Amino acid sequence: MKLWGGRFAHHQRDVLFEKYSESFSLDQRWILYDLRVNQAYVRILGRARVLGAGEVRSLIRGLEKIRRHVESHPQWARRETSEDVHTWVEARLIREVGPAARKLRTGRSRNDLVATEARLYVKDAITELQHAALDLLRALYDLARRHIHAVMPGFTHLQPAQPILFSHYALAYFEMFLRDWDRLEDCRKRADELPMGAGALAGTSFPIDRQRLARELGFARAARNSVDVTSDRDFVCELLFVCSLTLAHSSRLAEDLVIYSSPGFGYVELADAYSTGSSIMPQKRNPDAMELVRGKAARGIGRLTGMLALLKGLPLAYNRDLQEDKAALFDGVDTTRDTLQLVTQVLATLRIHSEQMKSGTSRGFLTATDIADELVGRGIPFAQAHEQVGKLVRHCVDHQKTFEELSTEQARACVPSWDSRLNQVAISPKNAVKRKNVTGGTAPNQVGKQIRQARTTMVRLNRLLARRK
Repeated sequence: MKLWGGRFAHHQRDVLFEKYSESFSLDQRWILYDLRVNQAYVRILGRARVLGAGEVRSLIRGLEKIRRHVESHPQWARRETSEDVHTWVEARLIREVGPAARKLRTGRSRNDLVATEARLYVKDAITELQHAALDLLRALYDLARRHIHAVMPGFTHLQPAQPILFSHYALAYFEMFLRDWDRLEDCRKRADELPMGAGALAGTSFPIDRQRLARELGFARAARNSVDVTSDRDFVCELLFVCSLTLAHSSRLAEDLVIYSSPGFGYVELADAYSTGSSIMPQKRNPDAMELVRGKAARGIGRLTGMLALLKGLPLAYNRDLQEDKAALFDGVDTTRDTLQLVTQVLATLRIHSEQMKSGTSRGFLTATDIADELVGRGIPFAQAHEQVGKLVRHCVDHQKTFEELSTEQARACVPSWDSRLNQVAISPKNAVKRKNVTGGTAPNQVGKQIRQARTTMVRLNRLLARRK
């Protein structure tokens, strides 16, 4: 069965092209969306008196019977050879209700039908991704709350920089993934409009109530321009962009865990469930889960790039190239959801070695900036203080000493005003953390505020998702 067969000689169909052009293997995932949209559309056709009341009842009954069959037979699509899911539904409906099924397509095209189902899927996928992202936010919040007093080296350029609280570090990723959550919400708003009624591109000749259809299908509005909406896949690109950025953030966190779990650092330890060994080296403990996250991020970025390339040269309106959006969309969503869930589990089972972190703060002269700041408090210009402390660090490096190992005389050779107060500043990473007592800083009371704010934010997000059910 073809939805477009009358114009063509069936005996001239090429088997290779049939296989090349089918989309059923992918869009079968949309079967419940297809049935839902068709039921709503049939009711709208009935209200417009395009279909009789008996025809509406028959078609609704047939579509509902198909829905029950699909839901009770998980392998319903096995061995099916339809061109796409829409063809399959119409063929099945003919078997269920007879000739009335041929009126199903009245006033609509596969173009507006596919666009409608894509947007319904995207809206649901976004909600699913937001749930997964919220779970990850909870895992980061729990890490920060449980390890509020752990001090670790902060890095820039992967070089020791300044001491920070581990909880402050965890909350930095909380902020990243919170922005991803918000971007998903923004994407949902733009996807939330109804294409049905746009036809192939010009609209329909039948007096259907598109605003009512939008409400019945849960859309915020009906699309304003039929040419645009039938060929628009901006919302797919937007979602793939958010997925790509979320994966990039996941990859950054994964890279940190790969580094921090190595023996050279030893700050964290991945659970056995998320580590693997070597086929030749018995001692190995590899952070493969996190390495795969990095690899999946590259795959997600590739999907976004491919989708943008797909769109860049298309003339208005619909073109068959757009059939390829499903592979990119499904894979992008699936990969991002699975990655968020995996990273959440890794964090929930992660062991934190706070003593190793504390030990790390004794290397790399992390309190150098605090010494300079203390000198500024004594009236010395920062540029001069920076110069003096820089010479002090160079002296330590040249003589393989730490700040704690310096004598007063050695320190005064570089910092003339060196005294016990400066010495205390130099040897106390914990006090250095306390000094950063500004909004957003790493001081314990500031991080405590961030933790409370994070909890309030999660409550708000959870309520929003609960209202969406």
